[in-house]
Amino acid sequence: MPRAALLSVHARMEGAGPTTWEDPSLVQLWGPRFSAYVVAAEDLPVFSLGRLPDDARGSARAHDTASRLHAFLNGRRMPFGQAGREMGVQPNSLKYAAPTGRVLLRWDGARQPVVWAVPAPGMAPRHARLELVRRYLHVFGPATASSFARWAGVRPADARLAWEELDKSGALTPVRTLVGDAWILAEDEIAFRTESGPAAPARLLPSGDAYYLLWGADRKLLVPDAKRRAALWTTRVWPGALLVSGEIVGVWRRSAGEISIEVWRRLSSVERHAVEAEAASLPLPALSGPINVHWS
Repeated sequence: MPRAALLSVHARMEGAGPTTWEDPSLVQLWGPRFSAYVVAAEDLPVFSLGRLPDDARGSARAHDTASRLHAFLNGRRMPFGQAGREMGVQPNSLKYAAPTGRVLLRWDGARQPVVWAVPAPGMAPRHARLELVRRYLHVFGPATASSFARWAGVRPADARLAWEELDKSGALTPVRTLVGDAWILAEDEIAFRTESGPAAPARLLPSGDAYYLLWGADRKLLVPDAKRRAALWTTRVWPGALLVSGEIVGVWRRSAGEISIEVWRRLSSVERHAVEAEAASLPLPALSGPINVHWS
């Protein structure tokens, strides 16, 4: 999500500032479960058309909604609630246009998202779906077609078709995990067999960060302990994940400049210092004072 995307970028790249999430190289769109997502502008076709329904009814609804919104906006930008009311439709129904890649939005997390129309991406939906599966496996693998369907918000049958096509092409490698059989990208097998380099001392990953955006049994691969899984993947808004030397060791929450951290194990003084230094470096916008860390 927009503000969370800022912290996700900060966790992975140096030089992120309070306005990085607004950089022209990034765009926002409605993604799975109709949440607002920030993606690279050049990847818009993958993250939009890759989720376009394969069935005729779903595809027609998406394209029809996008066409009607294009005609109504006629080059304007407008809060989506206002657009829906003036079009005489339920505003949330406009979200069905997102998988066409023809509607973008800007949302800062406070006011209502502003929407506008853009030209259709120049990529075939089938190619976009296959590329979306590849991206998913590269980041989340080992994984299954059903876990991809849940993550991407697409029909399980549509996910299986893309999965089978990649498997037949030799792009996938079957593997066995602690939670069952799964697949990885064939080109990633060497990386799985190679010992990884040193991890960052500490990172504060925001709620919904891609690192732990997992569903079902896949969560056990990242957090084996059931009690800790329940603390991270709550039934309401997820907390952030505290990462120390590449391991999730707790959760965190923020209110303005106050950060509350709940740890799952005792941290050394060096580790606590690394976490506090990471917290102090967060590029949070519009803070009137320093960032304070509270441990529990």
